[in-house]
Amino acid sequence: MSLAFLYAGQGSQRAGMGRDFFGEYPEVRDIFGYAPGGLDLGTLCFDADLAELSRTEHTQPAMGAFAAAVTRLLYGAGITPQYAAGLSLGEYGALHAAGVFGAETLLDLLAFRGRAMADASRGVDFGMSAVICDDASVTERAVAETAGGVWCCNYNCPGQIVIGGESAAVAEATKLALEYGARRALPLNVGGPFHTPFMNPAAVALSDFFAKLDFAEMKFPVVFNVTGGVLAPGGTVRGNLTEQVRSPVRFETCLRTLAASGVDTVIEIGPGKTLSGFVRKTAPEIKTYAIDGTEDFRAVVRDLKGG
Repeated sequence: MSLAFLYAGQGSQRAGMGRDFFGEYPEVRDIFGYAPGGLDLGTLCFDADLAELSRTEHTQPAMGAFAAAVTRLLYGAGITPQYAAGLSLGEYGALHAAGVFGAETLLDLLAFRGRAMADASRGVDFGMSAVICDDASVTERAVAETAGGVWCCNYNCPGQIVIGGESAAVAEATKLALEYGARRALPLNVGGPFHTPFMNPAAVALSDFFAKLDFAEMKFPVVFNVTGGVLAPGGTVRGNLTEQVRSPVRFETCLRTLAASGVDTVIEIGPGKTLSGFVRKTAPEIKTYAIDGTEDFRAVVRDLKGG
């Protein structure tokens, strides 16, 4: 078996996430008890309503806590991957799993990133839409023919591209895509025009923040959103993370890279099963598991370790 860990991104959060892990596994309580930037992660994850949890500056460290807790438990059960990847903020969980930084640094990074992205979104009348079309060029053409203010920001899987930017431009590009043959378009409830040039201020802030930190070498390859591949010669983790926040997420390419590298099994870490759906549409030969709660975790351990 060749295994990859996949870490969920913003939008997968749910109220109460992680409460069962906190209650049943004392070894992860320090993660939920950490307070990056003064945030009470336990209260956010376990007790906050979805609207409060879904504020960008809250979602990102909360998702990071969930990711770090499940990663610790998987390693404790003797389950280790050969690769890791994540969707947007999930890439930070992948890097944590690969040993680039510890759990507290992960949470500090995501608390800072969440604030920076929320700050960059203020004052922008933004929108995002998932365009469903078998031909990616249809969506790309619609974006190109719109007079600015909209970009392709997530290539999630075959047949799905998320576009984002100014709300009027997103509406115009969506209209064109449907006229050109897209099957449907789904407006998304998001916290900002992520992975577009509107995030340039966040990229600058992140670059400055990264410069103060020591990143360790990866213990195994992480597949990066910006390129869809492993770290290129001369590339840096800092550089990839800086560009990621303002560049398209090429998650479909990430999955194809994992499949081409021999990965035959993935564990999705994070609330929900969104990434598992992307895997089935992109590389259906890969077996998928998803860990949303303690029952899922125990089922994975039983299946992979026999106990």
